[in-house]
Formats: sequence, C-alpha cells, structure tokens
Amino acid sequence: MKILLNLVGLIAVALGVLGIFLPLLPTTPFLLLASACFMKSSPRLHRWMLSNPLFGEYLANIQEKKGIPFKGKVVTLVVLWTSMAYSIYIVRPLMIKGLLAVIGLAVSAWILHMKTLRREPEQKL
Repeated sequence: MKILLNLVGLIAVALGVLGIFLPLLPTTPFLLLASACFMKSSPRLHRWMLSNPLFGEYLANIQEKKGIPFKGKVVTLVVLWTSMAYSIYIVRPLMIKGLLAVIGLAVSAWILHMKTLRREPEQKL
C-alpha cells in the first residue's frame, strides 16, 4: 500500500508542477493529494513537500487552514485569467470558449472563497 501511495503522490506532484504552467490543470488539488499520500506513506517525502521553497509554505498554510496570502490570490487570479483569456482567444468552438469561462469562474470563486492569510506586522525593537 505504501508503494501505491508513493506512486500516486509522485504522479500528483508532477501534475501539480505541470499545473503551474498549464491553465486547465489545477496545481493546488494535486499538491494536496500528494501531501496526503506522503503523510500516510513517507514522512520523508511529506517533510520535503512542506519544506519545499516553491510551494512548502503555501501547502502548510492551506493544510493548517490558515489561508492564502492576499498577494498569492492576486498573482493566482492574474495568471489564471491571462492564460484563460489566451485559451479562449485561440479556441474556435463557442462551446469550448464557454466551458473555459465557466471553469475559470469556478476556480476564481474557489480561490476567493478561501480564507485570506493576514501577516502580522513585524515589530521593531
């Protein structure tokens, strides 16, 4: 069972990283799936994910239900809609254009619905 969970986790990490660059492939659900698989099968890989400089803090904040930083939401939405607008522009069938718009709206609603992580101001001594 551990081998299967590790395999699913590694595939999910690969899909999550691809999702950073491909507009219709979600990143966060795949990274959360990978984290859950590694939590059960490989503490070493789970620690690696949470300490990863690219997405570790982001994953930890979501898993601990702290939320996503405001800047992260803005960047995510800008990248999402830039890639969606390009995809909608180059696709010909009107039905596909509509489907892309609906997917973009659903993902946007999910991102906006997530709690916004507030950073505590740094105190000067």
